[in-house]
Amino acid sequence: MTTLIIGNSRTSEMVGDLAALTPVQLRGGGCVAQRMLWFARDGDVLVLPFAPPPEYLSYVTGMTGTDAASLTVVVPAPGSLGTDVLSPDRLSDPGFLDQLRHALGNRPPDEILAVYKDIPVTGLARALAAEAALPGYPFSAQAGDALVNSKAGFRALAAGAGVPIAPGTVVTRPEEALDAITDLFDRGHDVMVKLEFNGGGFGNEILSLTGGVAPAGAPRVVVLPDRAAVSAYLEQRWEWLTAGRANRLVVERFFPGSTTVYAEFLIGDEGARLIGVGELLMEPVAIGAVLPAQTIDPQTRAELLDAARRLVESLRVLGYRGVVSADAIHTPDGQVLFTETNCRLTGSTHVHLVLDGRVVDAGHREKRVFLERGGWAVPSFTAAVGRLAAAGLDYDPTSRTGIVVTSNEVDADGTVACCAIAEDLAAAEEMHRGLGGLFADGPP
Repeated sequence: MTTLIIGNSRTSEMVGDLAALTPVQLRGGGCVAQRMLWFARDGDVLVLPFAPPPEYLSYVTGMTGTDAASLTVVVPAPGSLGTDVLSPDRLSDPGFLDQLRHALGNRPPDEILAVYKDIPVTGLARALAAEAALPGYPFSAQAGDALVNSKAGFRALAAGAGVPIAPGTVVTRPEEALDAITDLFDRGHDVMVKLEFNGGGFGNEILSLTGGVAPAGAPRVVVLPDRAAVSAYLEQRWEWLTAGRANRLVVERFFPGSTTVYAEFLIGDEGARLIGVGELLMEPVAIGAVLPAQTIDPQTRAELLDAARRLVESLRVLGYRGVVSADAIHTPDGQVLFTETNCRLTGSTHVHLVLDGRVVDAGHREKRVFLERGGWAVPSFTAAVGRLAAAGLDYDPTSRTGIVVTSNEVDADGTVACCAIAEDLAAAEEMHRGLGGLFADGPP
């Protein structure tokens, strides 16, 4: 069985206008795409923006027990944005398509796994006569994935499924936003505004009438002391908030002190399978995750899963197939309020599907805590792996504990991401404290 794996880790519906990304952000997207190596099995074909560094390829396949020599990596010619991301023009290039057909032995792959199943990916499947290999092709080929990844569309979907969401609304004009924001201010609440399409919290801003609010889930807090200040803010930021007036804007109540939890599922034709429940680490935007979630009790977990399953079933009925993360906040007063669905491979899917059950064998499932955090500054990937081994912190396949270097972004910003695998959270946190001394520069 051959799987075609596509590392389109940056698309406009995930991070906004690709042309607006900085060179470091573009390169970082290409480095994150290399993480698709975790999903590879013998004989698979990978489409990546650039060839994976040999040391990272060897490390990942060594962890997963994959024969690196059996993998085929196809890199399209540079596109309008260069070589760092799989821009749409790279995936439709005729020379690339011929090269890919040859790599596949001039027959369709058995399965296609992409980070995000947008129109360029469905077009690629069609060009390969591999529509049946892409889960949910009929839905995705009609731009359905944009529908279910929209933060505005999410609110309608959740409301229709009877799933609790933060008080708020979706707006299309500045005057609607002004009324929605000032209404929440008048009720004594802080506000979060969200771009319809963006990820990791980078498309969010927190608005406060009085200030004194710590940012969480957004890079910054903007203090707006009166209606006139709100109006001026919207005039100044409307183009950014609506991606050049192309998209809608979400306005909702912000709950200080909340934690972000999620339930991730794999949706198939007959139903959905839970693959993990986790908690995002925010400083102030997402910088990592711990799974299973540690701060919610069994009753709250059951509440999370009950509502998440209703959301996921709505997605299945619509026709979406693949991974979905149903994200929620757990408020200080105990509410579970859903905030969005991410219908794509997430920053934790490789942990749920590969580290937990493949690297750590299925017999130890639910017996390990996984604590992953990015931003560890290192001189090189090889140096990072060497230091872990010398300190006795590297992953031990016998004890099924230790640190795995999950992502190599050294060529972008000089960092790696590390996942500590331990028997409990305290032990995982102790491993990360050890990294603070081992990598002298520490997280940025």
